[in-house]
Amino acid sequence: MYAKHTTCNSTTRMAKGDGNLPTSNDRSRSRRRWLLYVLLIHGAIVSCSNYFGRFEWPSALFEHALCIVTSCQLNATGICTQVGALYPQISKNAQVWTELTELLETEKFENLAVNKLSGLIQIPSVSYDDMLPPGEDPRWETMGQLHDYLIEAFPLVHETLSLTKVDTYGLIYEWTGTDSSLNPYILAAHQDVVPVNPETLDSWIHPPFLGYFDGTKIWGRGASDDKASLTAIMLTLETLIGKGWTPARTLVLAFGYDEESAGNSANALAKVLEDTFGQDAFAFIIDEGGGFKDIYGTIFATPSVAEKGYVDVKIDVTSPGGHSSVPPAHTTIGYLALLITELEKNPYPIELVRGSVLHDTLLCYASHGESIPHKLKKAIIESTYSDNALRKVEELLVSRDSHYSSLVGTTQAVDIITGGVKANALPESAYAIINHRISTDSSVKEVLIRDGQTISDLAHSLNLTLVGENFGPASAYASNGHVELSIAFNSGLEPAPRTPTASNQWNFLSGTIKATYNAHRGVTGDDNIIVSPGILSGNTDTKSYWNLSRHIFRYNHENSVDGGDIASGMHTVNENIPLYHYLEIIRFFTTLIMNADEADFS
Repeated sequence: MYAKHTTCNSTTRMAKGDGNLPTSNDRSRSRRRWLLYVLLIHGAIVSCSNYFGRFEWPSALFEHALCIVTSCQLNATGICTQVGALYPQISKNAQVWTELTELLETEKFENLAVNKLSGLIQIPSVSYDDMLPPGEDPRWETMGQLHDYLIEAFPLVHETLSLTKVDTYGLIYEWTGTDSSLNPYILAAHQDVVPVNPETLDSWIHPPFLGYFDGTKIWGRGASDDKASLTAIMLTLETLIGKGWTPARTLVLAFGYDEESAGNSANALAKVLEDTFGQDAFAFIIDEGGGFKDIYGTIFATPSVAEKGYVDVKIDVTSPGGHSSVPPAHTTIGYLALLITELEKNPYPIELVRGSVLHDTLLCYASHGESIPHKLKKAIIESTYSDNALRKVEELLVSRDSHYSSLVGTTQAVDIITGGVKANALPESAYAIINHRISTDSSVKEVLIRDGQTISDLAHSLNLTLVGENFGPASAYASNGHVELSIAFNSGLEPAPRTPTASNQWNFLSGTIKATYNAHRGVTGDDNIIVSPGILSGNTDTKSYWNLSRHIFRYNHENSVDGGDIASGMHTVNENIPLYHYLEIIRFFTTLIMNADEADFS
């Protein structure tokens, strides 16, 4: 998909002779000499390559050298190629799509959309980390209330689609298409929301479960994560059914209920879907994920085609207890503090890898970013073949921006620490939980081994025995105590397989995004928004769906451009979504469903 190109511009910049400054004729002769050297070197290497069969002269490098000596301009032609906007073409689809486009712009539909989302927000479908399974924990019963609301709010969906409940509260809807030869697809969302900290209630502009609409925004927990997407999907289907539209391609909805905590419900949904449809049966899967925003003066949409891995590592320190009046040099808490400090002093390296998702994203920025600094653009383009340029990109951008650096490398964050029971008693144990988001170029095993290696010398110097399966060899017995490393919460998750972008599915999604963006603003053209691959640091329910499709996209058309950030308050106070953005999400799913019926994914 990505290719490095240079374009040579024969125009030379003329300069007047001034003192000892070289004249244009001097520079012209110098360039000709350098061109002769380059051609001679190139010819010699090619000859050696032909004779010995072991040398290779990168053509892109030769082109760049040629550009240098002929005063050409390096550009990004051919990098991050784009498809055109994709609108429904079949007459029945085009007509319904046009009708729905007009309907979306009416006050009546706006009020309907607000009411549907507001009602869903009013149900506090919270999932906590410490919840027992359904049937054992009454806090799950709010999910039953949510299901009752869906039946009431979207009656046509429930009359038309089949519904299967999995693991009590997981939902699978199926709208069977008229053409069984077409592979089905999945639209995914989750029903649950994160808790609201009671201590922050006074900071909420509107109560978190009121679903208040102020004329511009809908406020409340879940407004953006992820009830806007779930409501948009259901309302789109309700409207299509009301228009008498039926799909040719089977559509499946998969709604988990604990994505914000354990995410186990998606595993149960995946098993039922695989048993029913088979492995790799789905043409594509769309779940929550990236959106679009202004980057370097250009609007970029970044559907995520990969997710980082995940593991929580527990560091557990034990040592003899006793009375605090006769303390040792370090208590278990002191030892733990030193070990945590050692880890934080040795963060994982930030290294941009050629061909990685982030590298491909940056190539798109270099190709289409209107205001990207020239030095950065040049380094990104040259990084396709030059290691020095790759390191330059790290220096200019990746290492300076916490967002990009977190996407490149494995991260570590000490999020939980526990130890001690009484002020005058030496703690016999203390532990901390370190959360790692694993680079797409690494693995759970590499992270475990590195953590052990990072603290092993310090543990030895403190006379602590280091133990832990999968963390490398145990150190010799020591007298001051033990340090044990283990995986907490059974959390090990490898980085997700990368979704290919050289595919009909990627082109289909890209064209749909462009058509949605244009239609919502009443504009035409193919370059009003540029589509680039993206990556998620977090994990969605798609972590359970790897066996169902090779084409998994984490994208719900979040708008971070018009009138603010859609994710305002996500996972914190004052979560909200502007109505304009929410309506565009509905338009996106409408366009996607129509286009999916016409697409060729063979």
